[in-house]
Amino acid sequence: MSSKYVGRKESLEDLKALQAKKKASLVVINGRRRVGKSRLAEEFGKSQVFIPFTGLPPLEGITAQDQRNNFAEQLSAHFRLPNFTFLDWGEAFKALGSLLSQSPTVVLFDEISWLSHEDPLFLAKFKVWWDLNHSKFPHLIFILCGSVSSWIEENILKSTAFFGRISLTIHLQPLSTRESVQLLQANGIQGSAYDYYKILSITGGIPWYLEQILPSKLADNNISDLCFARNGLLVTEFDKIFHDLFGSQGTTYKKILSILERGMYTQAEIREEMNYAHSGTFSALMEHLCIAGFVTEHFQWQLKTGKAARQSLYRLSDPYIRFYLKYIEPNLEKIKAGLFEAVELVKLPGWDSMMGFQVENLLLQNRKLLLDSLGISGNDLLADNPFLQRTTSRRQGCQIDYLVQTKNWNLFVSEFKFNRKMIGREIINEMAEKLQRFTVPKGFAKIPVLFHLGEVSSSVYDANFFYKIIDIGDYL
Repeated sequence: MSSKYVGRKESLEDLKALQAKKKASLVVINGRRRVGKSRLAEEFGKSQVFIPFTGLPPLEGITAQDQRNNFAEQLSAHFRLPNFTFLDWGEAFKALGSLLSQSPTVVLFDEISWLSHEDPLFLAKFKVWWDLNHSKFPHLIFILCGSVSSWIEENILKSTAFFGRISLTIHLQPLSTRESVQLLQANGIQGSAYDYYKILSITGGIPWYLEQILPSKLADNNISDLCFARNGLLVTEFDKIFHDLFGSQGTTYKKILSILERGMYTQAEIREEMNYAHSGTFSALMEHLCIAGFVTEHFQWQLKTGKAARQSLYRLSDPYIRFYLKYIEPNLEKIKAGLFEAVELVKLPGWDSMMGFQVENLLLQNRKLLLDSLGISGNDLLADNPFLQRTTSRRQGCQIDYLVQTKNWNLFVSEFKFNRKMIGREIINEMAEKLQRFTVPKGFAKIPVLFHLGEVSSSVYDANFFYKIIDIGDYL
């Protein structure tokens, strides 16, 4: 782990502002596995009394009493007291309360869905303890944290039992591209913009993944070790994620992601592809994947009015999950046989096009950088998202990497290019054809934009075809 903590400034300021109120506060931090939730709590609590607890992974055979015993062991160890025995969570919370002081204190319940495993009264008893005791500790910040975001959403954030009790909710996102590079550099990682983007296009700004990159190896060697070695961390990570988050339902969620790995689809199209019965449960599955941070819902909109259309498109947006399903899993047997360990990445089939898609995915996670490059402020913005124009009897279809609509009828049609080879005039022909296919209301302007990493031919600049040609290397 890097000794330097990077990013999360806004979240830390929000937490500090809460503590300045001198009133006990209940905080929820959720987000994707490995995104740094507990690390954020630790960073906030480092200058205070910090008391962390984490649940046992809910493996087969783990009971509610096992969770209480684990909690008791952590409580005893922190306060250096003889072992406790709790037969009830009410007793456990009471014991914790008796050991809290008036000093500024941060208590962390990490993986709270694991702590509550097999005990339906866990949250009810915590709520009662909080209601009766929080006023005794004006400098207490109590953080509930977990990777199973759908569980937190249903059982805490949407629960009437906790209505009005949550002072702050932090939906922790991956680090931005700039923050990710800062973390890599803090750990001694050096390289070109191309090297950094290769790493980020797979790790997606997830701090724990970034911290696995070794300064003693080149970017390609790091990627090979993590993604293509027999026991590479990112070879085995996918199964761990799905076991921890989705348990027995993991197969259903994976089927959805496998469909989205091929492109963007509406909920109805995904359900039809899976032959899934029409019911509200499917909407819940899609919501869970969005809350978990693996899928993004992109609303489509009517260009003429700027209003949202009836259906949204769903996109597999997590860079690691997408890379695993697209490239690691299809080659899993070969990887386990050691057939990928000595292969140069650039010589792998479809590697360049794969990297292009991955970088596109990464840029869409950092769209504020894109809008700033275009000089578009929040006041001017009407809508922005990937855009899909479907084929009908009257028009051809086209897919736009990133479409931005402003209030004054301008449509910025953006193309992303991540290429080791020089980008030549063929990019103009490709975009011209896309613009010709793209049907827009009368009076709207279609403005082509190129975001790129790699050299662009002077002939492309000389043609004055693109409104802007933006080097994404500057984002690092």
